[in-house]
Amino acid sequence: MLLLAQAPKAWHKLFQLKPPALPRTPGGEAQHVRYRLLSRQGPAETGRQDQPQGPGLRTRLLITALIGAGLGGVWLAMRAEKEQRQQRRRTEALRQAAVGQGDFSLLDHRGQARRKADFRGKWVLMYFGFTHCPDVCPEELEKLVQVVRQLEAEPALPPVQPIFITVDPERDDVAAVARYVQDFHPRLLGLTGSAEQVAQVSRSYRVYYSAGPKDEDQDYIVDHSIAIYLLSPDGLFTDYYGRATSAEQVADSVRRHMAAFRSVLH
Repeated sequence: MLLLAQAPKAWHKLFQLKPPALPRTPGGEAQHVRYRLLSRQGPAETGRQDQPQGPGLRTRLLITALIGAGLGGVWLAMRAEKEQRQQRRRTEALRQAAVGQGDFSLLDHRGQARRKADFRGKWVLMYFGFTHCPDVCPEELEKLVQVVRQLEAEPALPPVQPIFITVDPERDDVAAVARYVQDFHPRLLGLTGSAEQVAQVSRSYRVYYSAGPKDEDQDYIVDHSIAIYLLSPDGLFTDYYGRATSAEQVADSVRRHMAAFRSVLH
């Protein structure tokens, strides 16, 4: 009876007791939560973190960049090949036009006899004009000289010989040509000759020229074709450049011709 009388008090004390605390470990409650979450996952879900991962973002970007670079390189190579084919076709078409065929015999500004064969093995940029020309000839010769200087700045390229040929042999003797060319470039070679010799070389390169009427001072202007000619090391006419072509465009064209050049004399 005594035990039964004390039972309600014992049960009251029992409910007032707090549950024993679980031992805490680093991570505290988060660890218990993780335990509960993992305990709810099936074998298929818990095994995901052991599966191999795919390539990361950096790897995918690197692969994409490499593929893009490869395609870009192929496109550039195909474009360069196409430009070289076009250049060769243009060169062949100009060659068939029979410009610059045959030889010539002239005097340089030092009085030395010169023939076309003297320039075999060299690239040549050649301009026809006259020393009394007020503006066009100096401008075109200055452009020619700019091209030569641009190419001289690239040691890997072969040298280019600049040449000036007069179409006014009546006034442009050796001394006059010598005074004229020294104002442009130290390697600019001036050529002159008799009226017949100048006419022969002009016909060969299809250069038109005609002296105008003389004024009271016996001065006159010579009307003539305006073009810079490019000759290959084989001595063959390769290309020409009009007044509208800039020095940079001429230099780029000469570089392309040099890269595509294959001698036909071997």
